[in-house]
Amino acid sequence: MEMLRTDDITMQFGGLVAVKDFNLNLNKGSIIALIGPNGAGKTTIFNMITSVYKPTKGKIYFKDKDITELAPHIVTKLGIARTFQNIRLFKDLSVFENVLIANHLHLKSNVFEAILRDSKYKKEERLMKEKALELLEIVGLSDVKNEKSSSLPYGMQRKLEIARALATNPEILLLDEPAAGMNPRETEEITLFIKKIRDDFDLTILLIEHHMQVVMDISEEIYVLDYGITIAKGSPYEIQNNERVIQAYLGVDEGA
Repeated sequence: MEMLRTDDITMQFGGLVAVKDFNLNLNKGSIIALIGPNGAGKTTIFNMITSVYKPTKGKIYFKDKDITELAPHIVTKLGIARTFQNIRLFKDLSVFENVLIANHLHLKSNVFEAILRDSKYKKEERLMKEKALELLEIVGLSDVKNEKSSSLPYGMQRKLEIARALATNPEILLLDEPAAGMNPRETEEITLFIKKIRDDFDLTILLIEHHMQVVMDISEEIYVLDYGITIAKGSPYEIQNNERVIQAYLGVDEGA
């Protein structure tokens, strides 16, 4: 089943074309990677899919629904969540509170019911707390639920950011450099963690990653960008042996 499709999406900032005619097909349950040198347009694609940017040209479809012009919070509510290259946690809040906040996206009580704390709101609040605790148990953070998020080791902060995204009930999860800044042990852990949440939460995952070992270990298909243009698409084996990809990364002549 096709979960996400982009049709020739282009993002232009003045005279600069950051992404040109990008086409993506993301099938249910797959793990797909976007790779490319810095400035290749990878995060711009994430920003278009999550409606932070509106494409200059082209369309984005989520389960055949055109989401190109929708507001970012509507896109999230439909089932597309993301993390960021630079971790964006509420640093003065606890681990539990960070996850609980994300649950409010699907709160059905209105502002007056929340202020009055009527029975409907109290029931929703109780269910949200139970869900947050359950999620922390699943991702292995229940033991630190009362710790400030800023006090966690880097790898656990990454897990918390992913847990917060999971709290929005996504069907598609966009991960922007989940292994950035990690040591080898943390990198191995996050790779296994991504596979686990894909299976446990029935997710479809699109990730940006510079750590090639992670990309090759986890991806079923890889899209390679350079200067906003897709220069290759294929399996990890095909990408590893693609001369144009090698040239883009290493800056060597194809005949060298």
